[in-house]
This record gives sequence, structure tokens and C-alpha cells, in this order.
Amino acid sequence: MSFGADPILAAAFWTGTGALLLTLLLGLQIVRLRISLRARERRQARTLARWRPLLNAAIVGDSPAQLPKLLASERLHFIKLWVHLQSSLRGEAGAALNTIACRLGLDNEARAMLGRRARTERLLAALMLGHLGDRQAWPALLRLAGLDDPTLSLTALWALVRIDPQAAAEYLTPLFIERDDWAMSHVAGILQQAGTPVAAVLAGMLPRLDARRLPRALRIAEALRVELPAAALAAALASDAVPVTLAALRIVNTPLLQQAVRGLLAHEDWQVRVQAAKALGRIGERADTARLVALLADREWWVRYRAAQALAELPWLRRAELDDLRASLDDRFAADMLAQVMAEQDAAAAQRNADAQAEAA
Repeated sequence: MSFGADPILAAAFWTGTGALLLTLLLGLQIVRLRISLRARERRQARTLARWRPLLNAAIVGDSPAQLPKLLASERLHFIKLWVHLQSSLRGEAGAALNTIACRLGLDNEARAMLGRRARTERLLAALMLGHLGDRQAWPALLRLAGLDDPTLSLTALWALVRIDPQAAAEYLTPLFIERDDWAMSHVAGILQQAGTPVAAVLAGMLPRLDARRLPRALRIAEALRVELPAAALAAALASDAVPVTLAALRIVNTPLLQQAVRGLLAHEDWQVRVQAAKALGRIGERADTARLVALLADREWWVRYRAAQALAELPWLRRAELDDLRASLDDRFAADMLAQVMAEQDAAAAQRNADAQAEAA
């Protein structure tokens, strides 16, 4: 076909031809990917049909004496199934799955997978090695934990805690304090199994931390519900940095710090007064009732509200005594706040009763 001397017509022809070829290539690529996906799904289905009954038998204590050969094409699908089952098991059932994995040589395979480029393989390997408690994988997992990829690094850190909680606490606690870009929920989930060693590490670190890092360390202790030494918390309560004081007040849970908390009820920062009222509600004594009543007249609404909640939750104040206390208040705002909190308690109690009756029915 000749276009003569018309360059525009020639350009249009070749542009259309190129677009058609690209469309055909794109269509072929989509077909290829679809065929590949279907083949992968069939392999996965075959793997599950072959291995799920054996793993379920092992879970209930009926491990087969002889295992079939695990094909290379089945390994990733098998590991996915194994990790899925393992994540919902504890005790002897999990140990039985570990035995199956080791009999198939998957502990060695998982260690090799840690060094591969495929992200999915490294994630699965870290999860498997964590469940296996494989101490040989410790150095490789440490390297993986140092990567910038948050999912890979946090999974590796979880595996380290599973393998050796004590050693992991000594390594991870300073790291988690420094890396404030990691969500606290993830940090708490990883360190949950190492609560006792983490508490010991935190107690040793607190006196050396500056005001910038101390609040995060205290938030880690709060998330894990670990008890820190009263002396360490007393120093934090006396800090001039408001974030440090707030973080310390949230985890105060010992009468040994009553005096320090009482001194913060008149703090210039209203957020500190809020947390001090809540803390005194947890650790206070009968004489502190008057201090909490005084906070009902605070200029900040949240301080009055938390003080009223603390009063309503004091174990030695019965409902009749709370009613008498509310009636004796001269400050209308204080009386209204205490009445509001008591009404909230009544509504919550009514809802609990309704839920209990619904469950019984």
C-alpha cells in the first residue's frame, strides 16, 4: 500500500498498526496470566486435597508412620497451609505439626527461603521458623529484621520472640523504643509472649532514657500490661516533661505512688490532672475521696468527668453513698457531672443485664 507524498496518512496507518499489535500482545499476556493463575489454583487444590487430611490427623494425635513425598511444586502451598493451621493451634497439636514439617525437611527449606529474593517466600519462611522455634535461623532473621520493609521486618521480629523470648526482649525492646514509626499495636502483639523479660529490660532502661524516648517506653509497658518498679515510675512522675508524666500516670497501679499522684492533682496542665484523677481512682484510699470531689469543680470538663468516673468506681462507695454525695454538692456543675456518670453506669448495667438475658434465652 502506497501513501504517496502524504506523511500524515502514513503516520496514521503505522500508528494504528502499532496500536493493534500492542492490543494483541496485551490480550495474549492477559490470557497467559489467566492460564498461569488457573494452573496455580489447580496445583494448590491438589496440594490441599493431598495434605490437609494428613495434617488434620496429626493435629488430633494420629500422625502417619510414613509420609508421602512432598513435591517441589507443592512446597509453597503446603507451607501456606501449615502456617495457617499452626497459627490457630497451641500445645501438643502445634508440636505435632512441627514434627511433620521437620520430617519433610521443611526447616532446612525455610532457612534457605529466608535468603531468596521473593518477598512472599521470605514472609512464609519467617512465619514457619517462628512456629518451629528454629534457633539456627536466628542470624538470618536478625538480618531480615533490619530491612526497611515493615511487614518483613516485623514478621522477622515476631519469629525472634517465638524462638527465644529472653534474647529477643534484650534485642527488640531498645529497637521498638527507638522505632516510633512502628505501630504500638504491632509492637504489643509481637512482644506479648515476652512480657516478663521485656519488663526487666524496660526497668533497666528507664533511668537512662531521655524525655524524648521515655514516653514510648512507658507506652510499651502499658500495652503489655507489665508492672514496672515504683522507683522508676516515681522518677517519671516527677519529670518536667508533660508527655513523660502522662505516660507514667497511665500505668501507675501501686499504692506506693499515692503521694506522687496526689501532688499532680493540681498540675497546671489539665491533661495531667485528668490522668491523675484516673490513677487515684485505681490506687487511692478512702481519704482520697475528698480530693476527687474537689476535682469535680475543676474548670476543665474532662477533669470533672474523669474525677466523677473515679468516684463512681471507688470500691468503698456504695450507690446510696454516691447519691448522698451528689445531693451534698453545692456546685451545680459538679452535681450534674456526678449525676451524668451515675446515669451512664446505670445504662451500662442495664445493657449488660439485657445481653445476659439474651444469651440465656
